[in-house]
Amino acid sequence: MDTKVPDRLNVDAFELRLADIADVALSQLQALSMSVGWPHRSQDWQHLLDVGHGFVAVDEIGRVSGSTMWFPHGENFATFGMLITAPRLQTNGTAEWLVKRMLEECHQERLRLNATRAARRMCATLGFLPQQTVFQCQGEILCVPQAGDIRSGLELRRLERSDLDVVVALDEPAFGTLRYQHLVRLFESSICYGLYDGSNLMAYSMRRRFGRGHVVGPVVAYCEEDAVSVVHPHVVAHVGSFLRLDTHFDAGRFASFIQQSGMSVFDTVTTMVSSKTASYGGLNAGSPIVFALASQSFG
Repeated sequence: MDTKVPDRLNVDAFELRLADIADVALSQLQALSMSVGWPHRSQDWQHLLDVGHGFVAVDEIGRVSGSTMWFPHGENFATFGMLITAPRLQTNGTAEWLVKRMLEECHQERLRLNATRAARRMCATLGFLPQQTVFQCQGEILCVPQAGDIRSGLELRRLERSDLDVVVALDEPAFGTLRYQHLVRLFESSICYGLYDGSNLMAYSMRRRFGRGHVVGPVVAYCEEDAVSVVHPHVVAHVGSFLRLDTHFDAGRFASFIQQSGMSVFDTVTTMVSSKTASYGGLNAGSPIVFALASQSFG
């Protein structure tokens, strides 16, 4: 950008200033997300702060009125999310101001985001290209659909810390870049399953506390059958309770299993990228695929 984005913005009769999101109380951040109906707990915000960076918009009496964050992954790559503006500020340029400042600060060449319907047009004007729809599937698990038999010769088991390196190796070509530090952090707070063919990891899944209950993701596999196999134990563990999974799949074996379990489509967002080089991998035959996102902010 040729012109530096200002640190202050006049909105109607008051002024907003930018502040580092790390300097804001968790209670203020949670109140902001609650104001737009997002389910983030204080622990969920702390996870975001542990691995990301960002700005908030603060008004003249210290209220947090907006936020945006970015999350570095591999070389020259980041995802961004948590773009929130308080309801009273959603039509006056606050979101664009925050995103422009974020883009100015994060210095990453390849960017990926998941845009809400409200943010999609604004992100397009900033040069982001639409890629795929993300289906936010959630609900109380009512039953466990038939998962089918695990493919012959494969072993499904709970993953341990010693499995992390092979998880990272499977994940990188599917996600599109190395995200080692993020997977370490997710591994620490998740129950994980892997599908092995001898010493070769064919699929993995993670499940952790989030929002109203638990979220399943990321899930990476070579095929839908294996993706179902590693998600199945999470569904079994949550019969009668709330579970969420965000996926690019709305049809086929995997989507059918998710929706029949009780996780119906609640909302959609759009994956957008700064360039084709920021797209997900797994588009070529024989490559692993991301079947479920870690979160809409992390991808």
